[in-house]
Amino acid sequence: MTLIGRAGAVLRALSAANDQGASTSDLARATELARPTVHRLLVALAEEGYVDRDRRTGRWFLGPELYLLGEVAARRYDVTQHARASVHRLAAATGESAFFSARRGEETVCLLREDGDFPIRSFVLYEGARFPLGVVSAGLVVLAMLSDREVDDYLGRADLTARWGPSHAPGAVRERIARTRELGYSVNPGLVVEGSWGMAAAVFGRSGEPDWALTLTGVESRFRAERRPELGALLLKEAHALTNRVN
Repeated sequence: MTLIGRAGAVLRALSAANDQGASTSDLARATELARPTVHRLLVALAEEGYVDRDRRTGRWFLGPELYLLGEVAARRYDVTQHARASVHRLAAATGESAFFSARRGEETVCLLREDGDFPIRSFVLYEGARFPLGVVSAGLVVLAMLSDREVDDYLGRADLTARWGPSHAPGAVRERIARTRELGYSVNPGLVVEGSWGMAAAVFGRSGEPDWALTLTGVESRFRAERRPELGALLLKEAHALTNRVN
């Protein structure tokens, strides 16, 4: 991995730490880099303002320079202004937690969350959370909407079982891909956290690629078989409207 690649890995791992920040050891484990290497990278990134360190706790956070750069980049890439309305409508109509995620390479990154009025929440997804393609409903629907060649290439390289268990073996993922393509939306039946279900629909960019996803999550009792078609129809309606809006 190049120096830039290692620095990028550290920043991505830090972005997944949510509001709690991360220690140097946390980031070393997350990136599978040596702790001294991670420390040197963090010190160098801090000098440029890309990360910041809490002097009291020693934990690292994303820095102000990234915020400034993001403000500029958002003028070209940010679609959350459009997605926010879709997320709000989904949460209000269903009572569940609604999300908007973006595809970033071979991951999905959660960008927006809004909770509906149902009092029991699922916290598998949160703003900044990253998951590999094929994991959680957003990652599954994005993977399912790629070409067969891309799916074969990815599943031939990715080892999802090491962290996510045998339910994410290639054969099992392929079965869920086939079902997702049949329905138009994905269903995650508590495969990451038992009892926490999710459903997602893909939002397509100008190239025709699945660049984003809209998701609903909640407890299993709220995603029974008789209700899933209704939730799926709402997701597809909002995903289709958002696709038209951003293209």
